[in-house]
Amino acid sequence: MERSEMVILSLVLPLLLTLLALVLVAYQRRLNPKAAAASQPLPPGPTPLPLIGNLHQLGSLPHKSLARLARRYGPVVTVHLGAMTTVVVSSAAAAREMYKEHDAALAGRMVYESMRYERANEGSIITAQPGAEWRMLRRLCTTGFFAAARLDALQGVRSRCVAGLLRRADDAGGSGRGGVVDLGRLLFLTAFNHTGNLVLSRDLLDSKEGNEFFHHAGRIMEIVGRPNVADFVPALRRLDPQGIRRGMEGHIRRALEIVAGFLNERIQRRDKEGSGDDKKKDLLDVLLDFEGDGVEEPKKLPFDTIVKVVVEIFIAGIDTTAGTMEWAMAELIKHPEVMKKAQAEVRENIAASKEYLEEKDVINLPYLKGVINETLRLHPPLPFLVPHKSLKPCTLLGHGIPCDTQVFVNVWALGRDPSTWPEPEVFDPARFAPENPAAADYKGHHYEFLPFGSGRRKCPAIPLVSRLLPLVIGSLLYAFDWQLPCGADPTRLDMSERVTISLRKAVPLRVLAVPHKSWAK
Repeated sequence: MERSEMVILSLVLPLLLTLLALVLVAYQRRLNPKAAAASQPLPPGPTPLPLIGNLHQLGSLPHKSLARLARRYGPVVTVHLGAMTTVVVSSAAAAREMYKEHDAALAGRMVYESMRYERANEGSIITAQPGAEWRMLRRLCTTGFFAAARLDALQGVRSRCVAGLLRRADDAGGSGRGGVVDLGRLLFLTAFNHTGNLVLSRDLLDSKEGNEFFHHAGRIMEIVGRPNVADFVPALRRLDPQGIRRGMEGHIRRALEIVAGFLNERIQRRDKEGSGDDKKKDLLDVLLDFEGDGVEEPKKLPFDTIVKVVVEIFIAGIDTTAGTMEWAMAELIKHPEVMKKAQAEVRENIAASKEYLEEKDVINLPYLKGVINETLRLHPPLPFLVPHKSLKPCTLLGHGIPCDTQVFVNVWALGRDPSTWPEPEVFDPARFAPENPAAADYKGHHYEFLPFGSGRRKCPAIPLVSRLLPLVIGSLLYAFDWQLPCGADPTRLDMSERVTISLRKAVPLRVLAVPHKSWAK
């Protein structure tokens, strides 16, 4: 071999060997994505302190604090909440990759200490890890109870609950004689009453057991929403220094006992009278009628599973629903020009002879739907959704996500991202107008707008929400004119937030309700 050829070979051979090594590494990573993810560093984030990590940086409104950190460190940020490594997703691009590429890997649930009561995750739709039982319950909710045909058959339930809300608002306001209406509380009671009728076919507040259940359900929601140091410092879990787990156990046990009593009554009644009209069955009937394959699924749902699912429906649905309705009314009162336009749409499209808005009317109320969507954009019920957990390592926007990492999707930040939403702090229902080609919906396919999540862990009750929210808000607009007491300036309405189990208005909405001539009879 000539000298010139040897020189060329000595230069080219290392390059070829390096290229071959890179090809082999890439091939190995394709075969073993866990190893690839493990080799990637975590997303950037602030330096943690010993023991507490970054807890001191969260403040009382962590969704806002983490949005600020995202502006500094990027759309995917790592924070250490004590010993709990947490990755926060804060952009539509990151959310899109998470749900489209890693939905299965990130479909786990991080279970907090307040929910670790006896056998808490068995038979749970919310906190159970993906598996045959969870898939069965999820399918039962989506194709059984929250199916369109069944919800349409239960329109009467929603109409009766809304009529009750209007009567209570009229009574509290003294039929327009200056009484102040605590609208937030009325909406909470309405959400509870609606859930009781939808799930159990009961007006729960009319019975001793129902009122007791209302008390315990409220306490459970309050306790679950408290920050718990034992979640972040494992050494303290057994001590339960704040008494959160102990407090939860008493309330959850009694709530389960009350629902078990309701279930026993239903079983006895069905034994005597049969199961009734299939289309008008409530959730309890759907759960009792379940018939599995006997292989991966039980032939019938266990008694305890039915009880737990019912309690979860109450806990998950009441505070979030009531909070969204209160935020919507607060935004309308704060923006009189939006209120006027929404009321005009409702009143002009409803026959003067009708006393109440009906669900079939909503299709002709696009601006009202925009009000609902804009409320959900600015005030998502759960700012981080229900926290995810990585079941296996994966890579997100080039960053490694190790197994057992907590993952937040900051949907509050997504809804206020100026790169997606022009003037994001402005309440503008017109951005969701049907003629707007960029208008998003909340069904989980527009990653800049995910108030109910996306993928396999998306909220299964979206079909119900899409019926209930416009019916309630539209009915309140149709029946009353709303104003603040003492002639207060609506543009200065306090819109500060507080975080409980959901994102709620810090200062309850107290207003004057003046019956409109279209409703007052």
